Amino acid sequence: MRLDKWLKVSRLIKRRTVANEACDNGRVLANGREARASYDVKVGDVLELRFGDRAVKVEVLSVAEIVGKADAGAMYQQL
Repeated sequence: MRLDKWLKVSRLIKRRTVANEACDNGRVLANGREARASYDVKVGDVLELRFGDRAVKVEVLSVAEIVGKADAGAMYQQL
């Protein structure tokens, strides 16, 4: 699954266009490297998102196309 779509489905970022812009601006790292929106997310990847002075680091636990709001938090584990 594409990184921008995974960020939206997991509800770490509210909109896919915002996720796409974050990737284009170098605010998303995948396994320590800058990731483009087209990056293929896999289980076990470590993603780091930078929002201003705040940083969120998560490990991908699952990749699913359709996830309910209640189950979105189970897609990742915060590190």
